[in-house]
Amino acid sequence: MTTVIDFSLDYRAVPFKTSTVIHADCFEWMGRIRKESVHAIVTDPPYGVKEYDFDQIEKRANGNGGIWRIPPSFDGSNRAPLPRFTALNQKERASLHRFFVEWGKLAMRVLLPGGHIFIATNAFLSQIVFSSLIDSGLEFRGELIRLVRTFRGGDRPKNAEDTFPDVCSLPRSAYEPWGIFRKPLPKGMKVSDCLHVYGTGGLRRVSVDQPFTDVIVSERTSRAERLIADHPSIKPQSFLRQVVRASLPLGDGIILDPFMGSGSTIAASEAQGLQSIGVERYEDYFNMGLQAIPKLANLSVKTDTQQLNLQDFLED
Repeated sequence: MTTVIDFSLDYRAVPFKTSTVIHADCFEWMGRIRKESVHAIVTDPPYGVKEYDFDQIEKRANGNGGIWRIPPSFDGSNRAPLPRFTALNQKERASLHRFFVEWGKLAMRVLLPGGHIFIATNAFLSQIVFSSLIDSGLEFRGELIRLVRTFRGGDRPKNAEDTFPDVCSLPRSAYEPWGIFRKPLPKGMKVSDCLHVYGTGGLRRVSVDQPFTDVIVSERTSRAERLIADHPSIKPQSFLRQVVRASLPLGDGIILDPFMGSGSTIAASEAQGLQSIGVERYEDYFNMGLQAIPKLANLSVKTDTQQLNLQDFLED
């Protein structure tokens, strides 16, 4: 039986209760591990261009901005920096496409047949990311919509805010699309066959009476979680714990997050008692994850979708 320890190879690796995190570039690592060895991938990637290059991360840390938009304070609170996705030119969009085609091929390599991918994106970039993953050979299975009020979008034209006070360059985002993909089932195999042979092929229901749905009413990541992990795109445990649970239809197998960041997906898996592997190339985020994962995993949060309803979302 394969365990998460077996994926360390010769990289720096740190184990937790049910998970292991590895300091490595995921492209290299995914090309070296055994083929068809993970059951699901749940990840929030850096989109491969510009905003997460080391020089841009350094500019963000120094408050210089760079590709990052440093927003003003809002209601007395300092808003976290956000990447300027609209700054991508045609060449960079082509680079983004190539990045995800190549990454998708590696995902095809490491996933068991029928294994699912949940991948975070945004309304502006999703069409590029999704089409790239389809080009890599993955099946598009729909979108998971995380309903959440964010500060993304809604900005007036840069350096012309006073000139055009009634204009915004993009609508204010009220949702976050997560692509759902699946490695194709072997020819002639049904979902039930795949479940028997590989433990993959479907998604885990919320309960016997309730299927997993493609809309989850969420909330912005809590201050408590942000204090634990100061990462610019950390997702809330209340949301991630539902996703990692759904990704393993039989409640057994290995979940991979190849763009681990500060480890919130790994923490969600730990909280659910699920096996997972996190891979992160940026050393500062890797070290942040070592401290953050057990603290995030131990947080008590609501994960029942009925406890966050649409009316609450609309009235927020």
